[in-house]
Amino acid sequence: MYSTVEYKGLKSGYRCGYCGSDDGKVSIGMWAHTMSVQDYQDLIDRGWRRSGMYVYKPTMNRTCCPQYAIRCNILDFKLSKSSKKVLKKMTRFLSKGEVAKGGGVEPMDSHSEDIGIGHQSVAYTSEFNIDIEKPLKIVSLKESELTKMQEKPQASATCETGEPGDKHSSVEENVSTASIKSVPKPGKGADPNKPPCRKAKDIRREIKLKKLLQKQQQQEERTDVSQEPSCANPCTVPLEHHVPQTNQPKSLEEFISESLAPNAVHQLEVRLVRSSPPNSQFKATFQESYQIYKRYQMAIHKDPPDKATEHQYTRFLCQSPLQAENPPDGPPSGYGSFHQQYWLDGKIIAVGVIDILPFCVSSVYLYYDPDYAFLSLGVYSALREIAFTTQLQKTVPNLCHYYMGFYIHSCPKMKYKGQYQPSVLLCPETYVWVPIEKCRPKLDQSKYSRLNEDSNAEDENKFRDLGKVLVLYRNTVMHYSTYQRQKKRANDEAAVQQYASLVGQKCAERMLLYRN
Repeated sequence: MYSTVEYKGLKSGYRCGYCGSDDGKVSIGMWAHTMSVQDYQDLIDRGWRRSGMYVYKPTMNRTCCPQYAIRCNILDFKLSKSSKKVLKKMTRFLSKGEVAKGGGVEPMDSHSEDIGIGHQSVAYTSEFNIDIEKPLKIVSLKESELTKMQEKPQASATCETGEPGDKHSSVEENVSTASIKSVPKPGKGADPNKPPCRKAKDIRREIKLKKLLQKQQQQEERTDVSQEPSCANPCTVPLEHHVPQTNQPKSLEEFISESLAPNAVHQLEVRLVRSSPPNSQFKATFQESYQIYKRYQMAIHKDPPDKATEHQYTRFLCQSPLQAENPPDGPPSGYGSFHQQYWLDGKIIAVGVIDILPFCVSSVYLYYDPDYAFLSLGVYSALREIAFTTQLQKTVPNLCHYYMGFYIHSCPKMKYKGQYQPSVLLCPETYVWVPIEKCRPKLDQSKYSRLNEDSNAEDENKFRDLGKVLVLYRNTVMHYSTYQRQKKRANDEAAVQQYASLVGQKCAERMLLYRN
């Protein structure tokens, strides 16, 4: 099965949904009639993303807000403190019905981009029609916290600045300064011959730290004993196996399973339905899902009622060029495009649009019922998608990444994606993945940056041979060199060369570029 695309070229001077610029956004795009999951995997590893059937790539060194592809390795995933808070909030709501106070809209709840959903001014039209079938799919996580307990008292003992916000200057320092400022009168105030008073929370923290250190020391001693050779009974199980593991942080899966207890006040279920081609479950819930989308767009993105139409919803979040593939060694759901529906007590409250690809789960969009904004569903759904990816990885070992779309360092509402660790960003020049910690200093200095630290590195999949580009001309598949001989007045060499350099030589030799 060939991927078939129409190259649309450069689109510039249109509105940016991130910085508000009226004409600062610049990107390259192409219309995808059909696309294999492997071709799309290779394209997103070169900075492309899809919005419905349209596939686009920001022109990084020209656009007002450079968008860097970001992904998380789920095998080494670590839960952040803020993520744990969201999971605990959901657990309390499901198990006891507790509603968090002050819950509101998160920064960029949809953990996606302003692609096409009423913002993209590209003409989504095609020069020809092809009858094709289409597919869809879904996501999972883990973490640790002991060092934090050790760092807090150290910070409180070493902080010397005394600036606003530095609450933990040393206890001794506070006491000595206080005694200098106001010496107690005889018979009044604290007795200077006695030890100074200490805050209860400092004493509790010190006691807790001592207990932790004692447990750690005991565990190390037991481990040392267990490793000593035992001649009396070589078959004896090592002592460390009898030592119960203490203070082990909960994994993502444990947090989720804890919230889904059968005796809980509320019941939450996540269902995966194929959206392209739509299966019976998707069709049966289409209207309910669309109405949530419409409410979300109006409440969160302030769209007028006539903008979030059923037609727009279908084009951008239901149609997909990805072909459904179900190889025997693939995930149970197969590869392609899916909707992940969040059912609370028998009704849909949120929908995550995802693609399941050979090496990743790619998050496309998330929309939810605004009445449940207090549950931080943007973050919660991302964590559920990471957990889902972890689940798929057990069946498909290579499927070990979670793609979150684009990271925009210059846009505060999009920087939150960096909290999912470990995260890496795609270098826009060499297309290698670089740890986000190494990227931040560069992006602090310049919106656009070559992230690869190796100055000699090049794009290993760069365009090399224009003649080998595969084209579709008059319903016939041929190489571009053959097409040029047949169409002697072909004047599209510059456009084809630009297309091949952006998709890379591998995709240029596999995908069909439509020529009229």
